[in-house]
Amino acid sequence: MEGAIAGVPLPEMELSVEEARAYAARVLEHFNTAPENACITAAALVAAEADGLGTHGLARLPSYCAMVAAGKIDGHAVPRAQRLTPALVAVDAGNGFAYPAIEQGLPLLAEAARESGIGLLAIRRSSHFGVAGQPVEALATGGLVGLAFANASASIAPWGGKKAVFGTNPIAFATPLKDRPPAVVDLSVAKVARGNILAAVQRGDASIPEGWAFDVDGNPTTDAKSALAGTMVPMGDAKGTALAFIIEVMAAALTASTFSFDAPSFFDGKGPPAAVGQIIIAIDPGRLAGDAYLDHLERLAAAIEREPGARLPGTRRLTNRSRAARHGVKVGAALRRALAGMGFPD
Repeated sequence: MEGAIAGVPLPEMELSVEEARAYAARVLEHFNTAPENACITAAALVAAEADGLGTHGLARLPSYCAMVAAGKIDGHAVPRAQRLTPALVAVDAGNGFAYPAIEQGLPLLAEAARESGIGLLAIRRSSHFGVAGQPVEALATGGLVGLAFANASASIAPWGGKKAVFGTNPIAFATPLKDRPPAVVDLSVAKVARGNILAAVQRGDASIPEGWAFDVDGNPTTDAKSALAGTMVPMGDAKGTALAFIIEVMAAALTASTFSFDAPSFFDGKGPPAAVGQIIIAIDPGRLAGDAYLDHLERLAAAIEREPGARLPGTRRLTNRSRAARHGVKVGAALRRALAGMGFPD
């Protein structure tokens, strides 16, 4: 911070994964996040960064901190979990970060799935879900098939409309594989993650590629700031908004949570708590396919991998993760400047 005040630019930092977690936790604590919540949230952000998902990684710190500082996210919230039935688990995130709620609910969900063959975790009064692939990958690492749905503040218009109704609404899936890490599918219904536009604005980039977004009048735009004020282009056009509808029902209607069109932005401290919802489903594949599940699935994996240039979903994250374990992650100069401008004593 002293260098920034003196007019000396804050340089990019290279930190080990452990150092990056400590740095992110320190930032969150500075803006009134309880230490335990800060550690859990920091770990999720750094994991995203390590996997090459920077739009859901450390770049989220300024917006997270702005929301905590404004009371939009309760940094001291303590999630409350309960088993409603043998197969249903509910967690009230208390208008705090989603990550502590996920961490509290996931073991109960896995327990329910192993006892009943299938389990469902409903999270309400939550906030930004982060990388949806993280909780389902954790389930798959434990031998379960996982599926996750989450809604977000509105940024996508129904196909043919101009006003945002749906969020980018991520959906994720993971399955265990035989003698190797799980296969993970993680996507949002937008053509690209909205975090890509936020990152462009943070870097000071004026333009974004064509086909990413519309402005407030529903016209295609390549201006990053106009894109943030407008709507995102859904993947697959009308099919993308149909999928967004399904996810909205699963994440918001089933949890009696805030619909995307009523949710405030995840990028600033303005407005009330988002109080959005998330659903995570866990399935014990052995209850249906028996012990042969992994061997049977391996035939599908092999068929995919026999094709030149083809790969299983989520493979790239493993390469990025391994590289980060060896070389660490970067804290960009733009991010450090943003945090310094918010008063963080870097």
